[in-house]
Amino acid sequence: MVDLISLIARHGYLVVFLVVLAEAIDMPVPAAVALVGGGAAAAAHSLRLPVVLVVAVAAMLIGDSLMFILGRYMGWGLLGLLCKISISPETCILRSAESFYKRGKTTLVVAKFIPGVNTMAPPLAGSMRMHYAQFVWLDGTGAVLYTFAYVILGFYFRDFVVTITRGFHTAGHVVGLALLIALAGYFGYRFWLYRRNRVFEVVPRVQVQELARRLASDDRANVQLVDVRSHGYYDSGAMRIKGSIRIEPNNLSSEIKNFPKDKDIYVYCT
Repeated sequence: MVDLISLIARHGYLVVFLVVLAEAIDMPVPAAVALVGGGAAAAAHSLRLPVVLVVAVAAMLIGDSLMFILGRYMGWGLLGLLCKISISPETCILRSAESFYKRGKTTLVVAKFIPGVNTMAPPLAGSMRMHYAQFVWLDGTGAVLYTFAYVILGFYFRDFVVTITRGFHTAGHVVGLALLIALAGYFGYRFWLYRRNRVFEVVPRVQVQELARRLASDDRANVQLVDVRSHGYYDSGAMRIKGSIRIEPNNLSSEIKNFPKDKDIYVYCT
């Protein structure tokens, strides 16, 4: 934090732009700290407040637009890649898809404030084939709200930011040690979760050809196909496999009553 604020004081708008852009393309850098630092620098008259706001919003929109385009052409492959830090990539994706299911496309307005969803929202919107103009409008609104909140926080609480920065300088070694301990604890916790949840990684699957042979046999009556494509990847006019039923996976508790109890159930998604 100290180094970042010092960089902002020396190099100003460029640092704010690069840090915000880096977070927007899902690099692990603290855009919120850069925005607070930019606001504090504006309060000290080192930078101009309107320019800081414009630069930050522009960087966020450029990064989000890039992720939107990549999501459109790479689909769930990109989403799975972004979720590699999660114990379950599919759960990570569905958690973000659930936000779209509950709030619709306006999820983009609040996504920046929700850890995890902020990473997934732009590529998820792209993979859902949202119109780019609509994406820019909603994502831009969210970018303005997010940028304004943190920059204004730094602007009006400049003295507090300076005090915290001096505190980091004074207790630099202690803070560094605390961060190392916290980092070790985090990785230890993630490893424990990985070991505990390893049993859930094996999902029963069937080859398409095998299922096709069963559907073509006399055993067809004992099979039920279920379309579980997530909200945004399915609409009322979408084509389904003949004989399948449709459920919304983000509303499973009420949808599960549609499952037949006397048949073998096969589900398919995107």
